[in-house]
Amino acid sequence: MRASDRAYATLLDEIQSGTLPAGAVLGEVEQASRLGVSRTPLREALGRLAADGLVTQQSPRVTVVTGIDRDDIRALFEVRRALEEAAARLAAVRADAATFAALAAEFAATESTAASAAELAGEDALDAYYALIARFDAALDASVSNDYLTASLRSVRTHLVRVRRLARDNPARLAASVAEHRLIASAIAAADADLAAHATHVHLHNALASILTSLDAAADLDHITTLTAQGAA
Repeated sequence: MRASDRAYATLLDEIQSGTLPAGAVLGEVEQASRLGVSRTPLREALGRLAADGLVTQQSPRVTVVTGIDRDDIRALFEVRRALEEAAARLAAVRADAATFAALAAEFAATESTAASAAELAGEDALDAYYALIARFDAALDASVSNDYLTASLRSVRTHLVRVRRLARDNPARLAASVAEHRLIASAIAAADADLAAHATHVHLHNALASILTSLDAAADLDHITTLTAQGAA
């Protein structure tokens, strides 16, 4: 792997995981030293992240991680809804039915083996669930046979990883998402394009509503914490 690719992969993972939060300063000298690369490959990596919309350059040698707020999330979901509903329709026409029937069975098994919503939120269960989602996305991409559509979906998913962190602490939402994905996969397997698109629309509506609710709750908690600190002072 080239040094620039290695630096890009590391920084991308750290931004998506929240290790490098919004507003984090990525000084050229410091990051090159930390990642064990020279400045040229680091600049290439930062350029790719800027093209992804994940960082912005404040000065020739200082880059910061971009933020993501309610308006960004709403805009992301507008694009996501258009792309994923179109992909679901195409997959229902073009996909191998057996592939999506098998995925639907895996989602059903995930539903039945989780004795409770809280159990699904365990770290191992979460990792397994998101791995299943990744396989579903890969099967969807392969089925639509449209490079322009799948390239756009990959761009959206790059940002979606950051947003999904907001759902990891909501066991009830995760459990509902499993059932929603099962329905989408079943509709594609049954070659029902209308149902596949509608089920995708409902899933994305619920996902956005849950994320925005989580943001509101976090904002309220921050406000209470600030007032408590001011009172203590």
